[in-house]
Amino acid sequence: MEEKTILDGQKVSKDVKENLKERVLKLSTQGVTPCLATILVGDDPSSATYVRMKGNACEKLGILSKRIHLDASISTETLIETIQDLNNDKNVHGILLQHPVPAHIDERKAFEAIDIEKDVDGVTSLGYGQTALGFGVYPSCTPAAIMEIIDFYDIPVEGKNAVVVGRSPILGKPVSALLLNRNATVTTCHSKTKDLSEHLSKADIVVAAVGKPNFIQGSWLKEGAVVLDAGYNPGNIGDAHYDSCYEKASAITPVPGGVGPVTISMLLKHTVASAEKTVQ
Repeated sequence: MEEKTILDGQKVSKDVKENLKERVLKLSTQGVTPCLATILVGDDPSSATYVRMKGNACEKLGILSKRIHLDASISTETLIETIQDLNNDKNVHGILLQHPVPAHIDERKAFEAIDIEKDVDGVTSLGYGQTALGFGVYPSCTPAAIMEIIDFYDIPVEGKNAVVVGRSPILGKPVSALLLNRNATVTTCHSKTKDLSEHLSKADIVVAAVGKPNFIQGSWLKEGAVVLDAGYNPGNIGDAHYDSCYEKASAITPVPGGVGPVTISMLLKHTVASAEKTVQ
């Protein structure tokens, strides 16, 4: 029996950040400090934690973290005005609007207000369209993380059958497009898919992005499949049932410590790339 590969996101993230350190240092010699602006609307504890984690990750690399905390009662218009101010600030290279925003705010309208050159989280429809067409600069960060893991571990994609379970606009759909652009044969499944296990039984690559804990079972998988679990549910549980999927897989991401750490490093990578554009 071949040895299984644990796709270690911490290891991939460390490699990305080591590369970024050199790029940030080079920018500093040119008088530029990469800057990521994060907008938090309201006081959701989980969102506040995510924003703090992203800010801390920035600061460890010498990236400036500009944190903006807005009251939960603000209007969509006020939020968009804040975003426009950041669009116009030449010292800000990336803008992140933390999801979710309060229910009364038109989140999509706010996302669309982000300048494409600063959409380092890949949330605008223009950014998604560019990703799908194959020339997007900043794909959504979790799909970008999945592709980074695939590249780090030299996992073959071309000609492989890939099944993506999930169709969200910032995960399932863009990762399907990225895999398709790498010449995989992609099936995108979702809550209405019939005979899901039948689709998965033919998959060389499985992306779990359905938002349901322990949903994908090892018995559904083809022997030797590569499993990339982008799910993160309460109790540090992924969307794939780890123990049973581990038995069938040739390679698998753990949860936590798989896709998650690389997602944050992709946000930093995109911010640095945006800053580099200003000096080219």
